Amino acid sequence: METKSIPEIYGSLVFNDTVMRERLPKDVYKAVHKTIQNGTHLELDVANSVAAVMKEWAIEHGATHFTHWFQPMTGLTAEKHDSFISPEPDGTVIMEFSGKELVKGEPDASSFPSGGLRATFEARGYTAWDPSSPAFIKDGSLYIPTAFCSYGGEALDKKTPLLRSMNALSDEAVKVLHLLGHSEVKHVSTTVGSEQEYFLIDKDMYMKRKDLVFTGRTLIGAPAAKGQEMEDHYFGVLKPKVSSFMHDLDEELWKLGVPAKTKHNEVAPSQHELAPVFETANVAVDHNQLTMEIMKKVADKHHLACLLHEKPFEGINGSGKHNNWSIVTDTGLNLLDPGKDPSKNTSFIAFLTAIISAVDEYADLLRCSVATAGNDHRLGANEAPPAIISIFVGDELDAVLKSIESGTSFTEPGKVKMAMGAPVLPHITKDNTDRNRTSPFAFTGNKFEFRMPGSAVSVANANIVLNTAVAETLSKIADILKDVPAEERDAKVLEIAKDALKNHKRILFNGNGYTDEWVAEAERRGLDNLKSLPEAMPRLISKKSIDLFKKHGVFTEEELRSRYEINLENYVKTVHIESLAMQEMVRKDFTAGLVAYTKDLTAEASQKKALMPSSACTLEESTLTKLDTAAASMMTALDKLAADTDAAEAKDDLLEKANDYHASVLADMDALRAIVDGAEKLIPDQYLPYPTYGAMLFSLR
Repeated sequence: METKSIPEIYGSLVFNDTVMRERLPKDVYKAVHKTIQNGTHLELDVANSVAAVMKEWAIEHGATHFTHWFQPMTGLTAEKHDSFISPEPDGTVIMEFSGKELVKGEPDASSFPSGGLRATFEARGYTAWDPSSPAFIKDGSLYIPTAFCSYGGEALDKKTPLLRSMNALSDEAVKVLHLLGHSEVKHVSTTVGSEQEYFLIDKDMYMKRKDLVFTGRTLIGAPAAKGQEMEDHYFGVLKPKVSSFMHDLDEELWKLGVPAKTKHNEVAPSQHELAPVFETANVAVDHNQLTMEIMKKVADKHHLACLLHEKPFEGINGSGKHNNWSIVTDTGLNLLDPGKDPSKNTSFIAFLTAIISAVDEYADLLRCSVATAGNDHRLGANEAPPAIISIFVGDELDAVLKSIESGTSFTEPGKVKMAMGAPVLPHITKDNTDRNRTSPFAFTGNKFEFRMPGSAVSVANANIVLNTAVAETLSKIADILKDVPAEERDAKVLEIAKDALKNHKRILFNGNGYTDEWVAEAERRGLDNLKSLPEAMPRLISKKSIDLFKKHGVFTEEELRSRYEINLENYVKTVHIESLAMQEMVRKDFTAGLVAYTKDLTAEASQKKALMPSSACTLEESTLTKLDTAAASMMTALDKLAADTDAAEAKDDLLEKANDYHASVLADMDALRAIVDGAEKLIPDQYLPYPTYGAMLFSLR
């Protein structure tokens, strides 16, 4: 069988620009291309032409059904499949797909989270085709990326507000650029590259862990004798099973047009990472959702389980999703590229100023955008940024900003050649600044890397906030510049930047974000340290937040309040499920192992005494004493967890309930876990009805 090359495979299942250019009539292609580039409305006759060609292409590739693929507030994707068949009077069928079916679908809106926007009996909702994200074929169906709204037009998904935020940023960015002399720019796009971290473990072991199956993370489990302390896994040689999985994953993603670029082992044992090439934010979000789904499917084919939870294993690194974000004009200019002399790059200084101001003014909303029950375990755990938002700009940009603030000239550092000491090795050009992996929001050359999003969630939330906040600060810059004579605007930008730095320099921090000293320093600076979702979420519906999103048309107040309700509800449900799963696992699984081992150890001690009455059973008796003590403490802790869970669940107010789950239930779970994990260290593996950390993390070869 002939093996296809990567260029032949790549995008082979995508109705992309190349396919449209080849198959659509020229006038139809131009209309679709204009819609994609400029966001203009697509007429029904054009949609009919596209639908006919799309159907024929899909059938040629084995598709029998189509589905509107959307992203409800579950954080996952949703799909309802309809076949292309249309029955004829003679008992035959023809294959049909109209422009109306392409453009609009009707799923049940009451069955998805709505945060009070929809009552249960109000079922009608709509999906609307997003032409800017290409359709694709998967599992015999044509997948059409769509937005999702209620009967009243309220956004019930993540795509709609993301598209709105992209438009808001583009509008304000174009205003600023026109004022700075870039009149040729018509549109600005945000581009995103989402690095995806994940764990792989044996599927059989996964199925034996109720906690992983029900919650995605281990709720009990003593640490293995070896973890990540030897630092031997990071970028290490790929194990054959992992390498085979990654190879197949790349191929499946490439077929779907997902530009998977980099793969490697991460820091923790059994942890890995995939990084794509930058794409327009909307497409990047769609592709990341698709990536997470394909990861799980490919893992299953390899008899592996792919864990996307932010903290599946206690005591070793959790998983994030670094959101690399930049701004690019339709003329090809990266507005975050400093150029050879950033101090004289007026556009760069204007946009850098806007971003610094936005991140400081709306740091609490950025924190809200990454707040989940899972990510709360990861943030600040010495493998991820703290819950405190700060910006790393590096030495060179720091020098530029200080020169602007002080009004002094900036001396551009020359490029340094590094000699490695061995004549055979080339001299390497050294970057003018280092990287800072502890920073939540770091400048990394020509983009910012937002490192706080968790591995399991959609990055739409973070980009919605980031786009909208920067749109607001750009709007303020445009308002100032519009009354300034053209020849004075460059100087005015420096003045605006100087004022902004005085007001917002507290957010700039180039040091180690993992230290206690930084936590104290951040508090002195007045920076928020919102450690949990219940603590952060009220900021989402503050007057400042509502005013921001309403002004730029990203959320109505009702849409924003619905997301507040949904986030709190998801948090409560998640911790509630974790509590019940932990109680069941400890009462049934762990207790069975403890009782069995205690019984055998008691019998062994009795037999030993019967055979040798004078001998001491010090080891057995000591272990039994420890296990008895642990068992008593465990039952007390279990009863407390059950009672506090019931008490939290009985609360009517959602925020109060979430706070109870955070303060009481999670604390009870931590206390119970400490007892169970301590006892597990005394019990041989064969007595436990579930695999241990050591077995799961080091099982793959």
